[in-house]
Amino acid sequence: MDFIKDHLVNTETKVIKATGGGAYKFKDLIEKKLGLKVDKEDEMPCLIKGCNFVLKNIPHEAFVYVKHADPEFRFQTTHPNIFPYLLVNIGSGVSIVKVETEDKFERIGGSSIGGGTFWGLGALLTKTKKFDELLQLAAKGQHTNVDMLVKDIYGGAYQILGLTGNLIASSFGKSATVDKEFSKEDMAKSLLHMISNDIGQLTCLYAKQYNLSQVYFGGFFIRGHPVTMHTITYSINFFSKGEVQALFLRHEGYLGAIGAFLKGAEEDNPNLYSWGENYAGSSGLMSTSPDVFPMQRSRSGTFDMLEMDRLERQLVNLPLLFDPSSYVPDTVDLTEDAMAREYWLTCFEDALEGVAKRAIASQPDAKDAADRAEKFQQKYWNKLQTLRHQPFAYGSLTVRSLLDTREHCLNEFNFPDPYSKVKQKENDIALKYYQKAIRSLDTLGWEEKQFALVKGLLAGNVFDWGAKAVSE
Repeated sequence: MDFIKDHLVNTETKVIKATGGGAYKFKDLIEKKLGLKVDKEDEMPCLIKGCNFVLKNIPHEAFVYVKHADPEFRFQTTHPNIFPYLLVNIGSGVSIVKVETEDKFERIGGSSIGGGTFWGLGALLTKTKKFDELLQLAAKGQHTNVDMLVKDIYGGAYQILGLTGNLIASSFGKSATVDKEFSKEDMAKSLLHMISNDIGQLTCLYAKQYNLSQVYFGGFFIRGHPVTMHTITYSINFFSKGEVQALFLRHEGYLGAIGAFLKGAEEDNPNLYSWGENYAGSSGLMSTSPDVFPMQRSRSGTFDMLEMDRLERQLVNLPLLFDPSSYVPDTVDLTEDAMAREYWLTCFEDALEGVAKRAIASQPDAKDAADRAEKFQQKYWNKLQTLRHQPFAYGSLTVRSLLDTREHCLNEFNFPDPYSKVKQKENDIALKYYQKAIRSLDTLGWEEKQFALVKGLLAGNVFDWGAKAVSE
């Protein structure tokens, strides 16, 4: 509340949108503390609106999680045709929602066995009251010490029914027949498998019934925890025989809040906007609570932030593209190529001081330019260090995203174009040669002319990037 109050200074805000249980629970407190009216929005429409928004507007929002793979996260490209899909929201219980269009959705089923069940039963079994600590225990446990497997009953696989020996025949089955104390870790792991398998099987049955292959998982139970994503993914693969893919969202912790915000934005100004991600991080790749094991994950993101920039005009796909949905403008994925990643991160680090100097020079009359440039330099440097340790922090890492992130940081500290003076100087020189270049192109045949134009564009871009080695 204090944070919101501090950041609402001198704004015209009179109404605040809120959704979820807290919108009812804290309505009076919010109104009293902030002096604003609270508009409560229904949770499910906000959830769907938020989900549709991130799937359409945020590149590399959805990802597949593959434990022990390199990379662990495999990001999906943004696709304009996101419908239909299933959204499996795992909070205290489970809601399974079929989403057909922007406004048409239906809760087709669910289960009372969800995140609350894991937490509640886990607390009873292990005397551990914290959700994150339960997941920590599960990550270290060995479920086969507690679960009865097919081979425990039959001495091996059960070929006639096509059951492998390592398949769980009975969750917690050994605890009834084996006379010993079971460790908290093993019980937590068994419980996680039991609930994940139950949710996975239910999801697959609904996906099959409605002939849907796109299934997104979200909710408090997921929150980007690797151990949870792995068990859910394994369960979906097993029950669907690979026909359904378990997809997770980087910003799944924000879906309801985004939906509520958009409802307010539409009331305020019904015109359509385009949105771009300001690369700040994601709730969907948040690893376990940092106060439990601060260095628990080195390769996954540990972010709980979302920043979006509203673009003043709507963006559309280039109409000349053969298939906009499959077009990927990046040739190298730096999340996968460690050598290329090291090269480019170093390249951007080395260039940083020069960019800051250009930024100051672009605003010679601004007294605070040096101070702002220093803040820009520090913020972008910190982002580069984050990407060294967690390449997945903002989705797939590319040279383009590094440039975009730099531009976001420059804009944030009010440097819309640090190269404006350089461009002015170079344009003045270039214009002197313009007519000569045009006359030269006019003498060429059609095919030669196309080649010369493309070559000129490429050369111009290479020099524009300031590629020192190429210039030399």
